Amino acid sequence: MKTIAEIKLLDHGYLRFIESWGSDERIIEAARMSTDKGFQGWDTDMRLLSYLYDHKHSTPFEMAGIVVEVKAPLFIFSEWQRHRTQSYNEMSARYIPIPDEHYLPTIERIMEGANTSTTNKQAQGVTGTQMTWSKAVDAQNAMLGAYYTTQRAYAGLLALGVTKELARLPITVARYSKMRASANLRNRLAFMTLRSDPSAQWEIRQYSDAIGQLVKELFPRTWSKFAEGQTK
Repeated sequence: MKTIAEIKLLDHGYLRFIESWGSDERIIEAARMSTDKGFQGWDTDMRLLSYLYDHKHSTPFEMAGIVVEVKAPLFIFSEWQRHRTQSYNEMSARYIPIPDEHYLPTIERIMEGANTSTTNKQAQGVTGTQMTWSKAVDAQNAMLGAYYTTQRAYAGLLALGVTKELARLPITVARYSKMRASANLRNRLAFMTLRSDPSAQWEIRQYSDAIGQLVKELFPRTWSKFAEGQTK
């Protein structure tokens, strides 16, 4: 089986598969350690996998996992890293100048977010204000102007000899960074439960759904239980 190598996300981002460990079969083997019976075949063991998942016997799902490399805006990392059961190492602006790449939402994203969100208060615009195409263009231009100003300040501070750890202070949360993130399957499923939910911010949902594509490919039977739970 050829695993998805890389999924392009947003305007400059991606989720890149690095490696995985374990399998649906290893989950069964871990669960059966108490009886020393091992994996017996999916005709029997799909029922056991379903029982484990449905009754929240979660530790066997820790016997599998995925390592990914992620390129995303800093505001996505601030949400991602709230999931403290993951391990991650991020590119550090203390040591290297970070690239001049910023997330710029599309016109459609700006309009959709402002006008149609009824379930997510954080995604709503100012009450009584209707977002138009012209306003969305103005919003894009305002963001571009801010990115230009902050990059000019950042580069200027570096040129003055200010240390990287201080020169980075003007950088906005739209700036792209990179990290390696490792988590077992139990915690990948918990991440997707929250971050693929319709109430989550659209941008992080794209990354969470990309994690889902990897889980579906690498652990198809576990994915089937997760997907079943999401539709209930």
